[in-house]
Amino acid sequence: MKILFIVLLLNLSCTMPSNYNVSNDPKLSIHSFIVDDINGKAFDFASLKGKKILVVNTASKCGLTPQYEELERLYNEYKDQNFVIVGFPANNFMGQEPGSNENIAAFCQKNYGVSFPMMSKISVKGKDMNPVYQFLTQKAKNGLEDNQVQWNFQKYLLDEEGFLVKVISPQTSPMDASIVDWIKG
Repeated sequence: MKILFIVLLLNLSCTMPSNYNVSNDPKLSIHSFIVDDINGKAFDFASLKGKKILVVNTASKCGLTPQYEELERLYNEYKDQNFVIVGFPANNFMGQEPGSNENIAAFCQKNYGVSFPMMSKISVKGKDMNPVYQFLTQKAKNGLEDNQVQWNFQKYLLDEEGFLVKVISPQTSPMDASIVDWIKG
C-alpha cells in the first residue's frame, strides 16, 4: 500500500509544470466564507460567485460616514450588472461604531436607505480580527498583497471568482472612476 501511495504521489508531482508556484495559488477566495448578516442570519459568500464584490468596513459616527450615500448610489446603479457591495460595521477606529447590530441597521436605513447587504459588526484589525478580514489583509491568504485596514470605509475589490484585485483608500469616494471603471470593465 505504501508503494502504491508513493507511486501516485510521484505521478501527481510529474504532472505539475516546472514553474508552478504554490505560494501564488491561494487556497481561499472570499467564496469560502460564511458570516452572519446584520440580522443574525447566515450569509454565504459562495452565493456571490460570478459577481464583482466591493467589501467595505463601515462606521456610523465617522467623518466618512456620508460615503454610505455614495455606496448606496453605486450599488443601485450597478447591482443588475453582476456587482454587489457587502458592508461590515466595525468599531476599531476611535469607537466610531458603538451601536448594536439593530442600532446600525436602523441608522443605515433611516439616514441612507442602505439596501446593499450589511453584515454583523466585527473587528477588522487586532487579535480578534474577523477571518474575512484576515483573508483580505494577508497575502498568504489573498494571494495579492499584505495590507492593513487604515480607517473606516476602506474598500476591497474582488473579482467574479472571489479573489482580491485591489485595495482602495478609505478617503476615496465609492463613485471614483477607479471603482466605477473596474465595475464596468
